[in-house]
Amino acid sequence: MPTQPWPSEWLRGLLTLAVLRVLADGPTYGYAIATTLEEQGFGAIKGGTLYPLLSRLEAAGHVSTRWEAGDGGPGRKYFALTPAGADEFTRRTARWTEFARHTTQFLTTPDADPQGDRR
Repeated sequence: MPTQPWPSEWLRGLLTLAVLRVLADGPTYGYAIATTLEEQGFGAIKGGTLYPLLSRLEAAGHVSTRWEAGDGGPGRKYFALTPAGADEFTRRTARWTEFARHTTQFLTTPDADPQGDRR
């Protein structure tokens, strides 16, 4: 786990994929998604960030929802990947992997000139 929070612009680029990854393990509710992401080292994801993202995924047809009664408390809204969401997760994972490989190669190539010229 990181000892410092990741830069927010990095998380913005990865959060949708990370949420899809959590949902790939099965249906769950928002607080559990946020907890899983925090346990996996992404830091605390606030509801004001998570729930609009889940709404966008639902509107895109990548996530379905259902309400379940709570045990002596309020009900919970569960989120699950749809078949289209599973396809989107696979597609985004492949693209992210390619991007990460490209970026790592670029950043660790010792002869890369910051001005764009190769030495």
